[in-house]
Amino acid sequence: MFKTLFRRQTQERQAQGLYALAVEQARQPDFYARLGVADRIDARFELYTLHVLLLFVRTKAEGERGADLAQKMFDTYVSALDNVLRELGVGDVSVGKKMRKLGEALYGRMSAYEKALREGDRDGFQASIARNVFESDDPAAGAELTRYALESHERLARQPISAVEKAPDWAMIVA
Repeated sequence: MFKTLFRRQTQERQAQGLYALAVEQARQPDFYARLGVADRIDARFELYTLHVLLLFVRTKAEGERGADLAQKMFDTYVSALDNVLRELGVGDVSVGKKMRKLGEALYGRMSAYEKALREGDRDGFQASIARNVFESDDPAAGAELTRYALESHERLARQPISAVEKAPDWAMIVA
């Protein structure tokens, strides 16, 4: 019983740590200064989601333990979204509706991105990035962020999970 409790608490701390690493990377000023991501709450949501997804996919590749950790990281992200809404002053009555809408957007993004990564669909991935992050129907708008995300995905896949949990090997942000 105690082993299960301690393992769960340890995994929750690891999930929170992974989420914090995703947020830290998504907040890098170069996404906004070099790649032209708008410095707005909705664009930050998109970058957080992309980085959580990259760590989610990598972590999930570690089998059952990794899938559990990936799910806990996702749950941490959803909880953080709920907290942000409350901090922004959204009332308790409205939080549920707004969380449902955010949850649908989050699930849609992560499903589309994960499918494109799994299938190696660079064009589809780039079109999704352009549409979601840059609000553009022109896939070229997402070219540099797509390059960054795909290179990060490859680098994370080569990195041992113990290293990913401490310092993910993100790609360089260039433009």
